[in-house]
Amino acid sequence: MIEILAAVTGAMVGVAGIGATQLIRKNGDNREVIAKLTVGVDHIGQELTALRADMKMDRQEMYSRLNECEQRLSVIESQKKRY
Repeated sequence: MIEILAAVTGAMVGVAGIGATQLIRKNGDNREVIAKLTVGVDHIGQELTALRADMKMDRQEMYSRLNECEQRLSVIESQKKRY
């Protein structure tokens, strides 16, 4: 009877150890996946920030060129009115 109880207890400890090992390994894998996702999201955020800055610079350049064209057009229109 004691041998059976010892065998059952040993089996339960073995199963618990395997379960704990798998849980620890799974948690480690989950941490690794979370770290990779965090790094990916961080990188996307940095790229969006850079894209936003580029768009802002492009917009400023476009508006300055448009302003220059508008001023030239005003000069041409004023010259036409004289003749």
